[in-house]
Amino acid sequence: MSRAGLAAVRRRYADVLTARLGSGAAPVRDAFARVPREKFLGPPPWRLLSAFPHDTDDPAQLYADLLVVLAADKRINNGSPALHAHMLHRLAVVPGDHVLHVGAGGGYYTAILAELAGPAGRVTAVEFDPALAAAAAAHLRGRPQVRVVQGDGADFPPEEVQRIYVNFALARPAEAWLDRLAAGGRLLFPLGVPDPAAQGGEAARSTGRAAILEVTRTPAGFAAAFDVPVAFIFAEGRTAGDPALRAAVWEAFGRGGQERVRSLHRRPLPPARAWLSSPGFSLGFDPPGG
Repeated sequence: MSRAGLAAVRRRYADVLTARLGSGAAPVRDAFARVPREKFLGPPPWRLLSAFPHDTDDPAQLYADLLVVLAADKRINNGSPALHAHMLHRLAVVPGDHVLHVGAGGGYYTAILAELAGPAGRVTAVEFDPALAAAAAAHLRGRPQVRVVQGDGADFPPEEVQRIYVNFALARPAEAWLDRLAAGGRLLFPLGVPDPAAQGGEAARSTGRAAILEVTRTPAGFAAAFDVPVAFIFAEGRTAGDPALRAAVWEAFGRGGQERVRSLHRRPLPPARAWLSSPGFSLGFDPPGG
């Protein structure tokens, strides 16, 4: 397919991904239309995960809401473009923002974030896996506003940022994210844990219960609200929480009521006013400061 033909396929893909996002979705649509997905997935053939998994060397087949394998041995894929379009719309990056992207993978969604932040913005992309971090750095070469680092995302950012986008599930947000989120800034991540009964394999590495949590820093504290349920690979390291916290998150999802969450706190809350209460991370039913 010609370059012009592939660009037209990409524009249609972007239109489909964002068709239901409502007003204000044009920046996300245009970013997906500009970034060539095939440049961030390694060399072909690419493994597509669908009802009938198969390999392809046709880049046009990448422009659908399909998962593409990045590291088969670690069960890492490029994620659902439609889900990421929704999440990026909710993140609401504006030109000039400094964005922290945690779990950058091969850099595809980092490139979309860079398009949203624009040439006056910055994106710090953190990837724990050394091979993926090296690939992301190579794929993003030529985007001067992007810095790729290999490391633990819980150690970043070293400075204030306006937006934080996390692409793996956690039992708790990192302290550094809350410390350095700017006033009015937004943190978006999948909160969730694997099934405690899972004994190894994919079920122990992926969430059994999870949903996107949106956190905004307000003058009164951290506002929080759940968005759509999701399934993501689960964190390693500090954001995985201890066994007691993981069990509490699992039980909280089992009880339901997450639609009532209005605030995030860094201390325990009275059980009657909390969806989740733990020594360093709680989600409450009252607005910030309430």
